[in-house]
Amino acid sequence: MKNFALIGASGYIAPRHMKAIKETGNHLSVAYDVNDSVGIIDSISPASEFFTEFERFYDYANNLQLDPKTALDYVAVCSPNYLHRAHIAAGLRLGCDVICEKPLVPSVKDLDALELLEEQTGKQVRNILQLRHHDSILKLQEKVKSAGERNTKFDVDLTYITSRGRWYAESWKGDPRKSFGVATNIGVHFFDMLNFIFGSLQDSHVHLSEEESAAGFLEYENARVRWFLSVDANNLPEDVKGKKTTYRSITIDGEELEFSEGFTELHNISYREILAGRGFGLKEARHCIETVEKIRSAPVNIAMGDMHPFLRK
Repeated sequence: MKNFALIGASGYIAPRHMKAIKETGNHLSVAYDVNDSVGIIDSISPASEFFTEFERFYDYANNLQLDPKTALDYVAVCSPNYLHRAHIAAGLRLGCDVICEKPLVPSVKDLDALELLEEQTGKQVRNILQLRHHDSILKLQEKVKSAGERNTKFDVDLTYITSRGRWYAESWKGDPRKSFGVATNIGVHFFDMLNFIFGSLQDSHVHLSEEESAAGFLEYENARVRWFLSVDANNLPEDVKGKKTTYRSITIDGEELEFSEGFTELHNISYREILAGRGFGLKEARHCIETVEKIRSAPVNIAMGDMHPFLRK
């Protein structure tokens, strides 16, 4: 049984980490968040210590390290995006391996700094890139591999709209200095998936870059991808509005990828892989970090690359 600490316990994704820790037979020793709305802990790990001040949390964690019976093995990071690097570094310096939500960090420079810290501490960082474990994605990857050399690349349309209310703009997620924008915040794992299936990125153009929506064109070794991401409910297709708050679609050469189910266990699978000595580290995360960094820094240019159908409308 491994001992875990959790940073960012009151966030949306934290319960999935708590459940994964419990359901893989491990122990959540201590959790931290500046927000004290963490009643979910009662149904998962009620005996865990909890702190709302990082200094007290870190001192407690340090004391746990003095006794082999209580020493922490892992720190799970579910804090806001802009704090990931600092919290990963804190976990490594505690002498723990770190499991971090996506986006791991915003830039290649940050990745390089974490690589150096891994060398200094002898510990490792693992990123939650759960789409790599999704059955539909694995089957698609095999289909692309079995297709072998083609005269033309796959034509892919990626559309993801996940409606958010007015609270979103008031939270850290609505601040591009903290979330790094829509393409990074809700898109980074999709860009990782595209790399995982279609190979290295060769070209990138941005057609839309707004607070609530972004779109562009990506060309990979084996695919040409038109992408559209949004948190604005007004962008939902007409046949979805009023029925669902989320729309997710991936088409390959005009054929829809069945992608509506199979998400509930992906964090558990991710944890099992990491605990088995596998999982995805800084090397695997580098490509999608490079991609979102390019998207954030690129000028909007609608004349370059093929435009997503939602923009044409």
